[in-house]
Formats: sequence, C-alpha cells, structure tokens
Amino acid sequence: ISMAAIAVVAILSWRGASAIGMSAPVSAAGVVRLHFEQLTIRTGDGEGELVPRQEISLHDITSRVQALVDRLGITHGTVSLISQHTTTALTINEFESRLVDDVREFLFRLAPPAHPYKHNDLHLRPASEADFARIDRNWISQGKGTLEEFVAQEPINAHAHLGAMVLGSSETVPVANGRLCIGQWQSIILVDLDGPRTRTVGVHVLGI
Repeated sequence: ISMAAIAVVAILSWRGASAIGMSAPVSAAGVVRLHFEQLTIRTGDGEGELVPRQEISLHDITSRVQALVDRLGITHGTVSLISQHTTTALTINEFESRLVDDVREFLFRLAPPAHPYKHNDLHLRPASEADFARIDRNWISQGKGTLEEFVAQEPINAHAHLGAMVLGSSETVPVANGRLCIGQWQSIILVDLDGPRTRTVGVHVLGI
C-alpha cells in the first residue's frame, strides 16, 4: 500500500476519531493509524508549581516519541511534532552537555532579556482592537480574569518569543522499520526559552 493511499484512507477515517489522544485504525493491507496526542514536559526540577525565571533549557524527547511509535505499532510512516507554546521551540541536533550550554548562551546573546523590547511595555498593551480580541478570546471569555489581571500576570519575555521564532515550532521525522529515521547523533529537542514551566508538544503519527 502506498503512502498516498494511506493518507487518503486515514484522512477519511479520521472523521470519527478527532479528539486528542485518539487513533483511527483502518482495515487495508495493514492497519493504518492516524493518531494525535500531547506530550507533557516539565522543564524544571522539583515538585509543585514551576515559577518562570526567564531560563533557557533544552530537553531530549526522542525516547518519548519513539515510545509512542512503539506503542502504536507503526512500522512505516511519519511523525509530526508541534510546539504548543509561543516561547518554546523544537529542533533536531546533538544533545551533548557542553553543546547545550553553548546553545543556551548563544540564544541569550542573540536576544538578550534586558533589551528594551516593545512587547515588554505591558502598560501599553493591548495596543490594538485585534490584540484585545485575542486577550478576550484566550483569557477574559474563558473566565480567567479581567484585562488588568491578564496584564499583571504577563511575563517579561519578548526575548523568548524571538528565540522561538528563530528556532521554529515544528519537526517532521520519517519512520522506517519501526524506528525514527534520525541520525546516530541526532535527538529531537524541546527548547524552553522562558522557563521553567510545564510544556506540551503535540505529536501526530501517520503510518502502518
């Protein structure tokens, strides 16, 4: 069965299985799976609520993605990953301790937290009707609080947004013979640019 045929059959079958964490098995030459779920990653140590401190941290999530492929029994297909935050990013590279330190230092030099970014002028936000509409949709209308309470809890994190835009928010990895097709020294890495926090990565798997 071709991957094109897999995609067509899986998309049609997904109509009845669109909730997060559900799969859509289809009888064909094999079992086609189209599956989405969220991985939760704590980017800080210790128990309880994490308090953001403008930290940058890198987290190897390769084993968790491979474990999902194993659990679904995927032999051939693709895994697509999406960062679900505006201050986290995804990348594929070597996960070596001193290189991790280099990456962190590079990102701080690229977008220094202390720079006078316009986004950090909280007293001037929202700056447009469209900005207010987004705050209303994602905060006020959800019963989280008033506009003033939204502004009060907003972090000073323009540097983190900029770093996330530079690195990118998604990766797609082929799967062959049940294994992620990444190189010997490559890892799938979540980069938290405004941590520590509890973060989520969306993982979409398509294959047989």
